[in-house]
Amino acid sequence: MTITLRDSIPELRAELRGQVIGPDDAGYDQARSVFVPTVDRRPAAIVRPRDAGEVARVVTLARDRGLELAVRSGGHSGAGHGVSDGGIVLDLALLKALELDPDRRVAWAETGLTAGEVTRAAGGHGLALSFGDTGSVGIGGLTLGGGVGYLVRKHGLTVDSLLAAEIVTADGRLLVTDEEQHPDLYWAIRGGGGNFGVATRFRYRLQPVGTVTGGMLFLPATPDTIASFVAAAEAAPDELSAIANIMPAPPLPFLPEEHHGTLVIMGMLVHAGPLEDGERAVAPFRALAKPFADLVRRMPYPEIYPPDDPDYRPLAAARTMFVDRVGRADAETIVERLSCSTAQLPVAQLRVLGGAMAAVPAEATAFAHRASRIMVNVAAVFGDPDEASGHEAWVDATAAALRQSDDGAYVNFLGDEGEERVRAAYPGATWERLRAVKERYDPTNLFRLNQNIPPRAAAGDESGADRPV
Repeated sequence: MTITLRDSIPELRAELRGQVIGPDDAGYDQARSVFVPTVDRRPAAIVRPRDAGEVARVVTLARDRGLELAVRSGGHSGAGHGVSDGGIVLDLALLKALELDPDRRVAWAETGLTAGEVTRAAGGHGLALSFGDTGSVGIGGLTLGGGVGYLVRKHGLTVDSLLAAEIVTADGRLLVTDEEQHPDLYWAIRGGGGNFGVATRFRYRLQPVGTVTGGMLFLPATPDTIASFVAAAEAAPDELSAIANIMPAPPLPFLPEEHHGTLVIMGMLVHAGPLEDGERAVAPFRALAKPFADLVRRMPYPEIYPPDDPDYRPLAAARTMFVDRVGRADAETIVERLSCSTAQLPVAQLRVLGGAMAAVPAEATAFAHRASRIMVNVAAVFGDPDEASGHEAWVDATAAALRQSDDGAYVNFLGDEGEERVRAAYPGATWERLRAVKERYDPTNLFRLNQNIPPRAAAGDESGADRPV
């Protein structure tokens, strides 16, 4: 007999201080929606706990009744993993507590917070954390997958600033994990995603980042300017991180109308160092060609995140990969592939890595791509769902045309692409080590709505202190 949750909704409402939303409640459709608009799943209940104890109660209920469990921080999963069909959605949206200690440059942050919320709060003290490039993304999934953003070359990945975490594991315990407590779990959650439990709080090291030199620089996109942009980003000091979005110019008000639809490099630059050095660091990018628009300026770091648009939920096909180089021939391929797309907005995004990210040994965390030089993300944004297969074929062909010797993938940018692509995110010994940790903390694979790492057949002995809930 199939076990359902509907009869337990009144019980949960009586037990929990948080919200319990069922299919008959107003707001159910909004509560079950995620960033990817094609994901249309109907959970039996959406639970928004108020604290870690309530998280543990929901995890225990799902485990004991054999229910599918989806865990959501910001809901930006490209595969739609933040919602279940017929199971429970554990939505962390109410876990918003943030404890900042500016003097010690540390913070405890609950995982219902977004990157933008934490950045704005820390920015009030001239501090920052190396998050991603989108303020509305939840810090839970962003951190657990690695975290690649505007400060990656200066301050590394998000996980490189993670000092400790509180995790509710499949057996309902709330564990504190750091270098000394459950060090195997601490290693695994720094890149291994949500496979090992529900993170309820993170303790971060903050960095002094006040005013930066940054913003958007629009340049004409030709094979020469694309290759030269990448070369300039590689030659730049570690204080500067650069992202090149190569795409048809959108009809933005600050872009001259004659350039709308023209292939451009929308460069996103952030220099987190002395301001006089910032001007020198961005000068080589400005010199590549006469900019169509130059919005690079001195700004408080939080302004790098524009205001969120809650209605922006684009249809898109996307692939992520790493490459060793982007020379002129590779840039020619990018231009050719973008020119033959029929999407509303085809994009090739190039992120030059290195710097502080590469200074950490590959085996130190579950993010194993420390030596990868450039991340490439290919996407096609389109309007008609019936055209999805054609755009999926285009991104597959474009990724194949750009593929080089680095077979890795960044787990936070993967869609629903199968086990082989998950394995690409965790190459070599990383995969088997993660499976061993999975076996220890989630032997039945309760936490499987993710880029899943199945447990290994044999488990180790459990030990270490835990905190009762």
